[in-house]
Amino acid sequence: MAAFLTVGDLFKAKTVTDEQVSAAVETYLMKPDTSAHTIADGYTVDLAAAVESHGWASQITARPKTNPILKRAAVQTAILLARVRKAQTRVKRDRTIPAGEP
Repeated sequence: MAAFLTVGDLFKAKTVTDEQVSAAVETYLMKPDTSAHTIADGYTVDLAAAVESHGWASQITARPKTNPILKRAAVQTAILLARVRKAQTRVKRDRTIPAGEP
C-alpha cells in the first residue's frame, strides 16, 4: 500500500463509501473549520486543511455567491484528494495478575 493514503485511495478500495464521502462534504459545508473528521473506521481527515490546500476548492468556497452545486463538487474533490491519518485508538490492556504471583 502507498505510504500516504488519500480518501480517494480508500474509496477505490471500498473502505470508504459514497455515503461517508457525502457526509464529510456536508460536515465541511456546515462547519468549515472541522479538523478531525472520522471518514472510515480507523481513519480521520482534516477537512479544513483539505479544502484550504486545494487551490480550486479554496477559491470556490471563498466566494459567497458561488453556486452551491459547484461548491459541493469542489469540496468533494478536495476531500477525495486529501491524505488520511490513522485514528489514534487507545487499547485497554488487561492488568490481571496471574495466580501465584505477588
